Amino acid sequence: MVLKFCSFNVNSIKVRVGLVLEWLKKREFDIDILCLQELKTPEDKFPFDEFESAGYSSYVFGQKTYNGVAICSKRPLKNIQKGIDNIRFDEQSRIISASLGDIRIINIYAPHGDIRGEEKYNYKMWWYKTFIEYIRLVFSSYDKIIITGDLNITTNDMDVYDSVLLNDTIGTMPEERELLNELKEISLIDTMRYLYPHKKQFSWWSYTGGAVWKDEGMRIDYVMCSKKLLNALKDSETDLWPRKRRTPKPSDHAPVIATFMEEQPKS
Repeated sequence: MVLKFCSFNVNSIKVRVGLVLEWLKKREFDIDILCLQELKTPEDKFPFDEFESAGYSSYVFGQKTYNGVAICSKRPLKNIQKGIDNIRFDEQSRIISASLGDIRIINIYAPHGDIRGEEKYNYKMWWYKTFIEYIRLVFSSYDKIIITGDLNITTNDMDVYDSVLLNDTIGTMPEERELLNELKEISLIDTMRYLYPHKKQFSWWSYTGGAVWKDEGMRIDYVMCSKKLLNALKDSETDLWPRKRRTPKPSDHAPVIATFMEEQPKS
């Protein structure tokens, strides 16, 4: 049985709910687990009813104006966790986790950061180091793990449209990439790059200058899986349809999707 995980930074669910539901309908609701980031709304303002009408149960860690993450699922989930039980880390709503059978799903919205040495830069560095240690703990309890989200870091220069222009800027700094590599080295596979090692496929484009039409973007959104799930991995894609809308106004991100072949129970 096919199982599709999607990461989609919606840049305000209030503004984008109609677009997201239209996109899901266009795809005939083939997304099983939809992980949303940058909701920009508290939990009580999330459009639960709209997603329920589309067949999805929603689990939300919201925050007014900023951040916010959700997992919308067509399949029953359990062991929902909002945050990581770290007071400073959980002041911002950036991570929500749930279990689908024996698979642990972790949806994150990593900090954007800032230029080197600024407060937001330092926070991003601290956030990633804390998150990496948390994932090490998760691996002590689970061996099947899916991490989805807006990681706000590119893996290498293949993930940017102009490596000279964007060299050593936010999302391309060597120390940022080192942290992303450290996360992967725990035992995580970047599904898109594993399947398509030489493909340029971005997931974010600025709203200005017609960037999406020129494909002047960056790849900062990911679906990663633990090595235990690698044999089940079948495909990875970025769906440009929601990003290339003129109306309603799209998010500046496109959804990324990884397809797995679910193991069937032995008779």
